Amino acid sequence: MKYNKNKKKKKKKTKISIDRDNGVYVAVILLVLIGLLLVFTSSSYYALYEQGDLYFFIKKQAMWAIIGLGFMSLFARVDYHFLRKFTWPLAGGTLGLLVLVLAIGKEINGAKRWIEVGGLSIQPSEIAKYAVVFILAHVIVKMGKEIKTIKNGIFLPLSIGAIFAVLVLAEKNLSITVVIAMVTYFMIMVAGANIRVLLGLIPVGFLGGLVLIIIEPYRLERLTTYLNPWADQSDSGYQLVHSLMAIGSGGVTGQGLGNSMQKALYMPEPHNDFIFAILAEEFGLLGCIFVIGLFVFLIISAIKVAMQAKDIYGRLLAVGITLVIAIQAIINISVVTGSIPVTGVPLPFISTGGTSLLINLVAMGVLLNIAKQGKKNRIDGEDNLRVIR
Repeated sequence: MKYNKNKKKKKKKTKISIDRDNGVYVAVILLVLIGLLLVFTSSSYYALYEQGDLYFFIKKQAMWAIIGLGFMSLFARVDYHFLRKFTWPLAGGTLGLLVLVLAIGKEINGAKRWIEVGGLSIQPSEIAKYAVVFILAHVIVKMGKEIKTIKNGIFLPLSIGAIFAVLVLAEKNLSITVVIAMVTYFMIMVAGANIRVLLGLIPVGFLGGLVLIIIEPYRLERLTTYLNPWADQSDSGYQLVHSLMAIGSGGVTGQGLGNSMQKALYMPEPHNDFIFAILAEEFGLLGCIFVIGLFVFLIISAIKVAMQAKDIYGRLLAVGITLVIAIQAIINISVVTGSIPVTGVPLPFISTGGTSLLINLVAMGVLLNIAKQGKKNRIDGEDNLRVIR
């Protein structure tokens, strides 16, 4: 037997890749950690001035982050099909909370959005945007091929979205109303509804939104302020002007951690909806690109989870959850940078707010379970996408 010295053993190439569930998990953990850092640095002056405690807001946010991550881990282990059994109790409970907040909710700046329970504030609209996702996924799967018909295809799912949107709008919360409307629209589109009918709804939605802005003086004022915030920079344009000042002063590399000037009682509640401006001021363009990149990575990973889900129900859930995060992130960053009129939408995982953080992390747990089951389904060789009714 001759031995060929020139014959070389083939080396196995190691393929390095990140599973979709790992991608989602890593992005979420990083965003939560960045959020905690930003909540602390942006709220320190305000917390000391208003509460007499430098750590007031970061302690609350850290507590909710720990609880939320615990629930994310729990829901990542719960079969998402099991959750489907609670669709209608979730619908009824959420509708009940939306009505309750209008009756006994805490009013802040003319809007009723919070219910005080044992010293904790619950914002039902944060639950509503995900409740709509679960309800629509269930209903659309039940409809089957009927979703494609012109007559009945979109009436039922649109009606469901409209009920929740109207109740949230009654709280004077146009921003979350828009989120619910857009999530409903795109979930119906992904489900395969007639595209011509859906395209015909765009001008209707645009006109409806315009009417809602015109009939409310404060919304109309926000629109005119958006067009020229410097015209009334001491009043209606104050928040946006100081946001733009923070972004401009941050430059490419930022002023450094803790060195924001706008958080020093110039910008009202900088740890809330305008926290991205403090990120820009302290960490500059590079910090903003990094955070936006994390959101893009999370959304791409989540889309791939949806594409590889084991059934239609899982796919629709993943699409809806992804839409909620993506739409909120886009609206928030657009508002802070002056790209669209000012409206109150928190930046997911980063803005302060216990209800928002907890609910978002629970949704990520469901998304991780969809990814886990989709991965197992591929390993088992069951590549067919099944409809579970």
